[in-house]
Amino acid sequence: MADADRELELKTAPADFRFPTSNQTRHCFARYIEYHRCMAAKGEESGDCLRFAQYYRSLCPSEWR
Repeated sequence: MADADRELELKTAPADFRFPTSNQTRHCFARYIEYHRCMAAKGEESGDCLRFAQYYRSLCPSEWR
């Protein structure tokens, strides 16, 4: 019952002024590339890349994953 009392906090990627239009396809792709660059640079065990993963997962359509 304790799980039912917790509030679910929904988040999305912060605004990126390189992508001002409503079509967020390029924003999605940029975050996806940032995530994979981070993983290549820091290794797959690094937790530093998790925010990039959250960003691209919130922006990209689920059919693309």
